[in-house]
Amino acid sequence: MVDPASYQYPSPLAGFENAAPLPEEVAEDGKSLRNPPREDGLSKAYEQFTAPLDNGRRGGFDVHIYHYQNNPTQVKHAKELFERIRREFPELRIYRFWDKPIGPHPVAMFEVNIFTPAQFGAFIPWLAIYRGPLSVLIHPNTTEEGVPEMEAELRNHTQRAIWMGDKIPLDTSMFYRSH
Repeated sequence: MVDPASYQYPSPLAGFENAAPLPEEVAEDGKSLRNPPREDGLSKAYEQFTAPLDNGRRGGFDVHIYHYQNNPTQVKHAKELFERIRREFPELRIYRFWDKPIGPHPVAMFEVNIFTPAQFGAFIPWLAIYRGPLSVLIHPNTTEEGVPEMEAELRNHTQRAIWMGDKIPLDTSMFYRSH
């Protein structure tokens, strides 16, 4: 397993190396910069997840919504949120409600899979409002040529993770086991 600190990052400017310089003109709000429109229309990232995100079976992102199983207030909120998500977003894949830790997750949780940028754009802002006292891990599902699955999973759950609320330390030892 490769040390996560040794990962190489792709250049964010790949494909734009020869682009014209951006203007320094300030927009009407007096603070932001004016950006020129893209010549080829909106970014394709509005319609399909960027590689190496999984646009297939697993979906581009997993969302783990945590609750402390011994905290009645959190359990109640988590159960209500679970039901509301199932009613509000039936097109998402929603897994069972766990009342104990499972996998690398050290506390109880439930998981939601997101398959499109539009779903991400609708669900994540909604969740920011309704998650209440619960912590949320949002991690990508990537498939990269030449990268072993467990190494990709480790990177997805750590280096590429996004958190809402308090970050809960994961037990990543399972990603280091050889199969």
